Amino acid sequence: MMRKISSVLLVDDDPLTNHLNEQLLKALGVADQYRAATDGVEALDALTQLSARAQPNCPVLVLLDVKMPGMDGMAFLEAYQRLPVAQQQAVVIVLHTASMSSIDLGRLEDLPIAGLVSKPLTREKMDTILKLHYQRQFAIT
Repeated sequence: MMRKISSVLLVDDDPLTNHLNEQLLKALGVADQYRAATDGVEALDALTQLSARAQPNCPVLVLLDVKMPGMDGMAFLEAYQRLPVAQQQAVVIVLHTASMSSIDLGRLEDLPIAGLVSKPLTREKMDTILKLHYQRQFAIT
């Protein structure tokens, strides 16, 4: 049995995407707590609450959509970089995007993100994220 991470924040302007991802992660037993947000402002608010209780050794996972109305993924990342460093250390952000072309790949190295995952989210993609950023993986079934 994999040790769960404390929380996952799903950020996508499509509530169905958030719902499906949450169902997948719950079925996989990834985290103790799930929150969803449909724009960057809501996401920052949720992240502030979640990261207050998280630890650098068990950070909050944020799956962040790039294209959203209002505060989009890039604007969210800019705001995130203004948070206290201690808070940032308790967060792992993975961009979750439908099309890689919607992201300026040249800018990626300057962004405070841990990685990139294409939609739709799958067990395999989630396994890779957990291995890379949490040193844990699903039990082989």
